[in-house]
Amino acid sequence: MAGDGAPPDMAIGTAERLLDGVAMLVQSGGAVVVILLAMSVFAMAVVLAKLMQFHSAALGDGNVAREALALYRKGEADRSLQVASGSAHPAAQALAQVVTGRQRGVGDAVIREEVSRVGNRALEELRSWLRSLEVIASLAPLLGLFGTVLGMIAAFRQLEAAGDQVNPAILSGGIWEALLTTAVGLAVAIPSVAALNWLERRVERVAHEVEDVVAGAFTQDLGLMRGGIGHGHVADSAAVSSSA
Repeated sequence: MAGDGAPPDMAIGTAERLLDGVAMLVQSGGAVVVILLAMSVFAMAVVLAKLMQFHSAALGDGNVAREALALYRKGEADRSLQVASGSAHPAAQALAQVVTGRQRGVGDAVIREEVSRVGNRALEELRSWLRSLEVIASLAPLLGLFGTVLGMIAAFRQLEAAGDQVNPAILSGGIWEALLTTAVGLAVAIPSVAALNWLERRVERVAHEVEDVVAGAFTQDLGLMRGGIGHGHVADSAAVSSSA
């Protein structure tokens, strides 16, 4: 029965040690460390919010858009619309707009403009708050260096005040506290840079998928053309383009 209380006690002990470590950092690093810790909390909140946003937008479900595009290029427009409408991925939603517009007889030029407008808005939402993460990644090491400079100044002032009674511990202790802010700044900046690059890469990939799917909806598969399939679709597309 005594073992039942071990995991909670271990968790409490870990939390207490973590809080003690944070208190030590704040006491040794001063205001600069407090600012850096606040920036780290904000950066973590941004990353978690973006991960939730990317999950709700089904960014890992890009195969659905390609599947719907393949169906559309085979002439199965209704089935393609059904597949594309069932996904929240921006590329799938863009394809659904193209198919819906063509089924309603809207000109290709109007469809392209509307899809471009909606796609740009979706990409802008995906890019939101990335700039703040970039600012944190850039400022964190600079703030850490600034804290180090301030700490070195304070250490040498104490050394000067000691006069002839120089104690190496005074200088070494001041340098240790000064370098602490640089370490905290780098600890905040490194994961922020990594997260920023990963998030930006995901957005760039989505933008490419949207452009690829939309372009594919307005063109014809050359392999199908060589096989004698889809000539009527090309002629219909040309007729719609000329009428638009």
